[in-house]
Amino acid sequence: MKTILFFLMIAFSFGSFAQSGLDVGDKVPGFTATADNGSTWDLKKHVGKKYLVVYFYPAAMTGGCTAQACAYRDMSSDLQNADALVVGVSGDTPEGLKFFKEAHDLNFTLLSDESGDIARLFGVPSRDGGSFKSEFNGKPFELERGITTSRWTFIIDKKGKIVYKNDEVNARQDTEEVLRFLKNNT
Repeated sequence: MKTILFFLMIAFSFGSFAQSGLDVGDKVPGFTATADNGSTWDLKKHVGKKYLVVYFYPAAMTGGCTAQACAYRDMSSDLQNADALVVGVSGDTPEGLKFFKEAHDLNFTLLSDESGDIARLFGVPSRDGGSFKSEFNGKPFELERGITTSRWTFIIDKKGKIVYKNDEVNARQDTEEVLRFLKNNT
């Protein structure tokens, strides 16, 4: 019985460690994902050029996620002046992300993480996905997603290290908080 307990404790410890994800100071391992336009987005091609704002959001075309994405869109010149590139990540399909981007004229890349691999890498909690039905401009639509992530934001510096992590993101204030951090710490 003690042996079984010991192995359970070790397994639980390793499971907790694996779920802890990335923290400030950690180097981000390379990853690729399918972007909203169907191309492959590779982290390695972007590290070193600008600060990377990687924000995770639950689902395209929903209230808070739309407000957050539109704030990033509306403050794009401020982000460019801060030498930052924004990338949004969700469990939505690439087709759903394309629709979301076009519907709200988003001017940054959205990445599909249907399997949850990127969320796990960063330590962002996720749960089952599903479908979302609604109407946009008088036309019905349905979007599918493999997972639903929590709303977290990270900033990766030009050396590929996490310099900012927010796991209690307010969708409407996220962009302002990111800009404040970039202005005060870069």
